[in-house]
Amino acid sequence: MALIPLDIPPGQYRNGTDFQASNRWRDASLVRWHDGSMRPVGGWTTRKASAFASAPRAMLSWLDNANDSYLAGGTYNKLYYVNPSNTIYDITPSGLTSGNLNGSLNLGYGGGFYGYGNWSTAPTSSGIYQEATTWSLDTWGEYLMACSSKDGKIYEWQLNTGVVAQVIANAPVNNKGLVVTEERFVFALGAGGNPRKVAWCDQENNTSWTPSATNQAGDFELQTVGQIMLGLRMRGRTLILTDNDAHVANYSGAPFVYGFERVGTACGVASRKAAVAIDEGAFWMGRKGFFKFDGSVAREMPCEVSDYVFDDMNESQISKVYAINNSQHGEIWWFYPSGTSIENDRYVTLDYKEGHWTTGELNRTAGVDTGVFSNPIWADASGNLYNQETGYTHTGSTKPYAESGSISIGNGDSIMKVTQLIPDEKTQGQVEVTFKARFYPNETESLHGAFSLSNPTDVRFQGRQVRIKVQGTGNDNWRSGIMRIEASAGGRR
Repeated sequence: MALIPLDIPPGQYRNGTDFQASNRWRDASLVRWHDGSMRPVGGWTTRKASAFASAPRAMLSWLDNANDSYLAGGTYNKLYYVNPSNTIYDITPSGLTSGNLNGSLNLGYGGGFYGYGNWSTAPTSSGIYQEATTWSLDTWGEYLMACSSKDGKIYEWQLNTGVVAQVIANAPVNNKGLVVTEERFVFALGAGGNPRKVAWCDQENNTSWTPSATNQAGDFELQTVGQIMLGLRMRGRTLILTDNDAHVANYSGAPFVYGFERVGTACGVASRKAAVAIDEGAFWMGRKGFFKFDGSVAREMPCEVSDYVFDDMNESQISKVYAINNSQHGEIWWFYPSGTSIENDRYVTLDYKEGHWTTGELNRTAGVDTGVFSNPIWADASGNLYNQETGYTHTGSTKPYAESGSISIGNGDSIMKVTQLIPDEKTQGQVEVTFKARFYPNETESLHGAFSLSNPTDVRFQGRQVRIKVQGTGNDNWRSGIMRIEASAGGRR
């Protein structure tokens, strides 16, 4: 008898073939790895049911000058404020142009996205491409700044629940978004309907937009073949992402005010909400990969689950992809619509501290990180708000689990008879284990378990390869480390 450790590295591998995922975790949901052990992600509780009338496409939390907490969210046709007691206030600007609840992909000649498909070959049907409407939300001091990608006007809400958000006087219209820089300039992105133009107001004066010798207002047209998608405020600079490349705006003061530098090509962002900036840099999802700006240059990141994510993406709804920083665990979560799903139903997560990737299933369309509030607050497609990372109850979801790829338990030739499993848990009995064994790579697997774990656990199966599935049994903060199986050679087949 020999004890064989099931020493599987953290994170998932989901590229290429099943054999390439040998000795790696291949499938998972609602788990994370930290310091080598697997554990469930935090659960959630309902903060406010039906807080919004439809799926929010942007959320922002902030503190006012009196240190009171604020939360705002925008849907395709509404803008809301939610106070700390979860009272909802409709602060939608008067005359707001209603946007698109869903996206649609132009399948006719010249439709879709540049670089997709074969040159001069038209897809089979026609239509009109439209994005799902999103919002750019930021703060101007304690006030909320907002711009709907469909409406295009820049609004300000001055915290009075009796007064809706108001149009900023003299600001450009037909914009696609906004960002407030560290130097307290408002950038209008895609300003005036020009998809490559950035316009900014005078410093500390968001109603002064016409350049003159006595102010620092100005504009600049990026030299790019793409359209501006979003802006991110970073330390000492502002990052502008298009659907093709990345640019940095550096403040230089009068007379030029801002200088722009391209810092990456072929690194376009997938949607207007698919990027976040943190101390470690900026991270975003592209159309076929993931990218990071480290303060110097934008680079594609190696991703061990990219095939799985992008092969299953519903590209007609890609404008709904939403990125959230989960800072207490050092993670970036991207929520996206898979297969034929109209709404975000899956996620992919980067642990930027330890450098591994995970995937899973969860319906979330927008959210904010912890900081202003004691827990992250995320929202689903029905407009419900949740306190995330609260306990370990995963309401309405499959219990947290991870399943490995094939593990060779012998020398690749001998049949191994497995008789016992020696678990490695923080608290005995909080997970169960299932084995799937087979003799040949393309043979149908035989299922064994699920086994409730004791020390040791008696099991009975044989094969040349095995997959292991570890799943939580309750609402526990379990830990699973390196389990071992007791096996002996049992001849040939």
